[in-house]
Amino acid sequence: MKFFVDTAEIGAIAELNDLGMVDGVTTNPSLIKKSGRDIIEVTKEICDLVDGPVSAEVTATDADTMIAEGRKLVEIAENIAVKVPLTWDGLKACKTLTDDGHMVNVTLCFSANQALLAAKAGATFISPFIGRLDDINLDGMELIEDIRTIYDNYGFETQILAASIRSVNHVLDSARIGADVITAPPAVIKAMVNHPLTDKGLDAFLADIKAAEIKIL
Repeated sequence: MKFFVDTAEIGAIAELNDLGMVDGVTTNPSLIKKSGRDIIEVTKEICDLVDGPVSAEVTATDADTMIAEGRKLVEIAENIAVKVPLTWDGLKACKTLTDDGHMVNVTLCFSANQALLAAKAGATFISPFIGRLDDINLDGMELIEDIRTIYDNYGFETQILAASIRSVNHVLDSARIGADVITAPPAVIKAMVNHPLTDKGLDAFLADIKAAEIKIL
């Protein structure tokens, strides 16, 4: 499974990237705004830092302007994936940009039917939003399962990019189902290392080391 980091904070990306935990990055206007920096400037810096796809989102809602914005965004770097919404205009933009040879991440997916349309339009990635479905008492993981089944049935190459990841359990469940990619905030990825028995075991080791006055250096 590939790990994408859902942030525009350069320091957080760099820390995870140094550990080999970053296969790509997803950004959006809200994350860019939170960083307090210019969208082109920060996106370029992220692209220079990581080798994998960096999703940069259009701000328009009509197809023609989305296409124009997408063509401007891909000038930033070769690893840009243009992020478009799952609307009819977004699918039009996806088809055009894909035909141009660019990666496209179709976002705000909430149904398997939407995911099927995105794959037919040639999307590189489809981003089903797990957490937001959970918020309205629907099972986001059922959506991942449905998309995985449909894509496997017909050999679609569009990668399932599980998004709106809120917890380490979301990551685990996505991996079990077979999502190709997850995108999560740095805090969620770092929380995957935590386990109470690891902490308990480490405390016991440290106590023994102290009692035995063991030193290596």
